[in-house]
Amino acid sequence: MSISCLVACTAAQPPAAVRPGIVVLLEDSSHLLEGRRVGLLTNHTGIDAEGRGDLERLLDAGAQVTAIFSPEHGYRGVLDLPEIGHGTDSATGLPVFSLYGATREPTPEMLSSIDLLLVDLQDIGARPYTYASTMLLAMRACATAGVQVLVLDRPNPIGGELVQGPVLDLEHRSFVGMLAVPMRHGLTMGELARLGLRRLDLATDLKVIPVSGWGRDEWFDHTGLPWVRPSPSMPNLESASHYPGTVIFEATNLSVGRGTPIAFQVIGAPWWDPAGIVAEVGDRPGVAMTDTTIVPVAPPDGKFADTAIPAVKFRVTDRQAYDPVALAVTLLAVIQRRHPNQLEVSADRLARLLGTADVWAELQTGASAAQIVSEWEKELAGFRVDRRPSLLYE
Repeated sequence: MSISCLVACTAAQPPAAVRPGIVVLLEDSSHLLEGRRVGLLTNHTGIDAEGRGDLERLLDAGAQVTAIFSPEHGYRGVLDLPEIGHGTDSATGLPVFSLYGATREPTPEMLSSIDLLLVDLQDIGARPYTYASTMLLAMRACATAGVQVLVLDRPNPIGGELVQGPVLDLEHRSFVGMLAVPMRHGLTMGELARLGLRRLDLATDLKVIPVSGWGRDEWFDHTGLPWVRPSPSMPNLESASHYPGTVIFEATNLSVGRGTPIAFQVIGAPWWDPAGIVAEVGDRPGVAMTDTTIVPVAPPDGKFADTAIPAVKFRVTDRQAYDPVALAVTLLAVIQRRHPNQLEVSADRLARLLGTADVWAELQTGASAAQIVSEWEKELAGFRVDRRPSLLYE
C-alpha cells in the first residue's frame, strides 16, 4: 500500500473503521440484489478493506452478476490508451463492456441482460477525471432502459470540505467535466451522482449506498482503506493532493511527471528555469517547492522520454491552507512571463481542463494570477450553497 504521510500525520495508520459502499450493501442491504440480474460498472478500485474485489464478493454472496462495464484504463485499471475494446473476464467468462471505446455510454443491447447497475469507482476529488462522466452517461442510458442504478460510494480521497478553482462553464463541458462544479469539488461519487440527477434532469431510478464511518474532513489516509492507484499515473495520495492544480499543465509543453513515480507532484521541461520561477512565485501557503530532476520513462503523454529535465517538486505541508489550483495558475503566469517564446499552450485543452477559457485569455492580457483567483470566490460561494441538497455526509 502506498499512502502519502504528510507532516501533520504522525500517528500510525488506523484500522479500517470506514466501510465502503460495497461492504455496506452486502452487510446491511443485500435484499436489494435479490432476484435481480446485476451489472457492475467498476475497475480495480472496487475493493473492500482487505482488498477483495466487488465481483468476488458479489458472487460469494449469491448475486446474479450478468455483465461487467469498465471505464477509462479498463477493468484492471492498467491501460493508458485512447480507446479500449470490449473483452471477457477470464475468471468468470462474463462479458466486459468497455465504456471507453467506440461508445462511452451503454447501449440498449449492453443493458438488456441486467435489471440493476452497480457503480463502484474511486474518484480522485477533481473535476478533470473521466470516472464521474462515465457514471453519469451510464445513469442516462439506464433511465432510458428502465434499469435502476445503485452507486456504491467511496470517500473523496482529498476530503469533502474544500472547494477550489473555477466552476465549469458549460460551454466547455466535455468527457473530462460534465457538471458545473469547481476544479476541486469536495464531493464523493455518490454525491456527484445526486448532483448530476438534478443538474442533467435525469429520470434515473438512483439510489446511493453511502460510505459508513466517513466524515467530510477526513482524507484517504484517515480511513484505514488500502490505497489503490485510481489510474496508472496516480501513484499515491500526495499526487492526488496536487492533481487539481498540476493537471492544467497537461495542456502545455511541460511534463507533469508521467512516466515517473511522482506523477502530478512535479512539473518540468528542458527549457525553463525552475529555481528562478520558484523564487518569483515565493512562499505559498501549505506547500513546499523544491528543485529536482526527473527522467520520464515511457511517459503516456510522450513528453521528454528518457530525458533528464529540471523540475519543481511539490509537497503538501498544510492541507487546509493549500490551494493547488491557485498555485498552478500562479506558476503558469510566471512561466508565461519568463519564457514567452518557449511555453506552448493548447488553449482549447486548457479551457476543457480548467472549465473556462477566461484564465488563459486574462493572463495573455496581463491580468495577475491573484486577480484571476479572486474572481472565483463568488461562484465558489454559490456552488457551496447549490451542492447542499446533494450532500450525504457531515
